[in-house]
Amino acid sequence: MRKFVFLLTFLLAATASAATFDETFLDRTMRVNYFHTGNHGEELIAIDSVVSDGPWPGSRTRLIDTLNLGNYYFEVVDRDTNQAVYSRGFASVFGEWQTTDEAKERAGTFAESVRFPWPKKPVQLVIKKRDANGAFQQLWSTLIDPSSRFVNPSERKPAGRVWNVIENGAPSEKVDLLVIGEGYAESELPKFHKDVERMVGKLFSTEPFKSRRKDFNVRALDLAEPASGVHRPRTNDNRRTMTGVQYNIFDSERYVLTLDDHRMRDVASSAPYDFLEILVNEKQYGGGGIFNDQATACVDSAFAEYVFVHEFGHHFAALADEYYTSPVSYATSGSSEHPEPWEPNVTALHDPAKVKWRDLVEPSTPLPTPWDKDAFEKHSLEIQKERAHLRAINAPESEMDKLFTAEREYETSFLGGQKFAGKVGAFEGAAYEPRGLYRPEVDCIMFTRDEVGFCRVCRKAIERIIDTYSR
Repeated sequence: MRKFVFLLTFLLAATASAATFDETFLDRTMRVNYFHTGNHGEELIAIDSVVSDGPWPGSRTRLIDTLNLGNYYFEVVDRDTNQAVYSRGFASVFGEWQTTDEAKERAGTFAESVRFPWPKKPVQLVIKKRDANGAFQQLWSTLIDPSSRFVNPSERKPAGRVWNVIENGAPSEKVDLLVIGEGYAESELPKFHKDVERMVGKLFSTEPFKSRRKDFNVRALDLAEPASGVHRPRTNDNRRTMTGVQYNIFDSERYVLTLDDHRMRDVASSAPYDFLEILVNEKQYGGGGIFNDQATACVDSAFAEYVFVHEFGHHFAALADEYYTSPVSYATSGSSEHPEPWEPNVTALHDPAKVKWRDLVEPSTPLPTPWDKDAFEKHSLEIQKERAHLRAINAPESEMDKLFTAEREYETSFLGGQKFAGKVGAFEGAAYEPRGLYRPEVDCIMFTRDEVGFCRVCRKAIERIIDTYSR
């Protein structure tokens, strides 16, 4: 019943947004900066500032989000009608940090923001969070008056040169991706251009991006730093860069993000964008991706192109990690009982007859779908042990690349030889959990580094996002 009420609310909101863009908004982007504070069980939000991010790059017709994705969801509400005029689901660094052991011991504060078209009159901004049943409940609300002296309409000077990588039309009619270069010295900017061509080229040789290339604009932003590289706390390679990107997020050796959202957004406001990815000029394997927040990829490891595409899958389409044998900083339950995840490519399979991707499952494919899970786990755990050893002795990155290459060769052969390889089903082991969570296919770019691309369920999820942002 709760799911029905939730869906009905979404549909009513979509109907209520029938007012045109021009009636409700100006052609500008409003960014509300705030701080998200809390611990494992508590959280609160405090506003920081309201600023302009330049012309509005998003859709002028698809203003209400009905995708039901993300841990959080924000609405811009017309105060006269009490109806949402703009909304989006999203995830956040705070939402991930809240699941770590550190959050059980102390409180933390993270910079966050939401962006929406500039309203012509005062509106109510409401941020909601999912409860244990998957329904969004109000977490925070504030009045936003665009004529207030506390709203700063001034636009920042571009942080660097913006150049077109792919141009297919007006920002309002396309998905706009901004690629930011970080950790590049002035003399290395030509390298950044080549890195952009290589990484973006890989993305658009991967389905469904390959078939939907004409629905995208891609721009790149040159940032020149005093020195090459970014902050790496574990190796004492200390930097302070324009976006604040760094390794060792949540003390994970491979997790790369910025914790300074406001600084990142100031830089990104140099160009119109719906989504962004930061290319990090480093050799060590690493990256990160958070839905409707940010994505990063380190460009000079042997698996940089894979990381770029994989992390963009998180950021762009809310895809979950499907692997479960690698160490992570999040606290996993270890239980075989889980609530149904909101991510489109993972399920708890409470009712196989109603699995969220049932339309892609052939009648002859059993649910759950058998695979040689024990043998895979045994080999994977051996790889993880060697990986930890290489990091502990600070081995050259080339040794890590060799390990990952050997792992890829084994997994490509092993998973490709499974009875239901290439079939959509429900394969146990996903989202860091060995039991009780299931992925759609035995192999996918969200599961391994194998050259198999996105599975059919992931491709469908990606196309839904493309359709939301392109005309």
